[in-house]
Amino acid sequence: MNALISVEQHRARILEALDPLAVETVPVDAAGGLVCAVDARAALDIPVFDNSAMDGFAVRADDLAHATAEAPVALRVVADLPAGSSDDPELRSGEAARIMTGSPVPSDADAVVPVEHTTAGLADSLTRTEVTIAPTRGQHIRRRGTDLVAGDVVVHAGEELTGFRLAALAAAGIAEVVVRRRVRLAIVSTGSELVSPGDPVRRGQIPESNSVLLGGLATEAGAQVVHTGRVADDAEAFRATLAAAADAGADVVVCTGGVSVGAYEVVRDVLEGDRVRFDKVAMQPGKPQGFGVLDSGIPVFCLPGNPVSVAVSWETFVRPALRHLQARRELDRTLIAVPAATGWRTPPGRRQYVPAALDRTDPGAWTVRPATAGGSGSHLAGGLAQAEAYAVVPAEVEAVTAGDLVTVMLVS
Repeated sequence: MNALISVEQHRARILEALDPLAVETVPVDAAGGLVCAVDARAALDIPVFDNSAMDGFAVRADDLAHATAEAPVALRVVADLPAGSSDDPELRSGEAARIMTGSPVPSDADAVVPVEHTTAGLADSLTRTEVTIAPTRGQHIRRRGTDLVAGDVVVHAGEELTGFRLAALAAAGIAEVVVRRRVRLAIVSTGSELVSPGDPVRRGQIPESNSVLLGGLATEAGAQVVHTGRVADDAEAFRATLAAAADAGADVVVCTGGVSVGAYEVVRDVLEGDRVRFDKVAMQPGKPQGFGVLDSGIPVFCLPGNPVSVAVSWETFVRPALRHLQARRELDRTLIAVPAATGWRTPPGRRQYVPAALDRTDPGAWTVRPATAGGSGSHLAGGLAQAEAYAVVPAEVEAVTAGDLVTVMLVS
């Protein structure tokens, strides 16, 4: 490993090595969570036609210019327009059409009178109604194309297809959408000390949690986990699980453990060379990092083994890379500035990422504190259960004191 490099340097090298994934066309109702690859343009206007915003009567406003509660104006009801009707009845002076919310407004009408502005209910107004309040022209009419017109961009390339966006596409008459497919991810946890969660633990062993952590984070990021492997500190076993990841069709491999300077660093021992480089990054936790491309052509992330280091490394390097593969418009989480509720120490010369909890008791005065008393300790996996953000402290800050404004990366 070389001297410390910055977070930005390591990240830039990763992004430069990755090209966005291929695109495919899928039905809108199967596109949830995928990323739009091409601007999706409306096939229809929204609204599709002028329609009623109220249950009531489509009228000619001039007929009712003098209507009052004391002197209601009577109209003859000549048509009935439920939602879904395609009728466009002629309305002469003194005539109205009973109309339901969402129904097309007759071409001859220029206002809708809500049933509340008549002397009788809808059921009693099949042939005649009396209006008690004079309407204005355009009243309670939703005009065609006031939301979108055909050809407008509904969802931009690089935006995730959320439920809201899928609904907008469907409303705009779009049946299919061009998307980036999900990133196929392989996860490899290394370490002879690891046992399955729930298994008996003897001296020197710990439950393996990194694959569970990464699997959950991958799902949240919209990736598909196609292979999960756990291997001891054995070079041949590690090579075999990398081959299995390739056979599973992985686009990316994420390894944990075996990347530092100890005597049993299987990931570094097997992969370090021209194609995979290992560095010390000026961050805490997560200083030892590796990245490169395997002989199979698959990009590989080599993360430290401690769970908090894995979580921070995911947010700092892996998640942005996966979003880059999907050509998303935004690669990073939202950052906000929040006062610290308490003080804590920071490492000299390294950017600190502290798993943090927010106090939202006062909506106008949030505060942030470390999720555990151990702060950014890389081994404190239990504290991740309380974390909903990272407090990100620049390398030049020597200590955080209560009341200091802290940059907070929201993760939930």
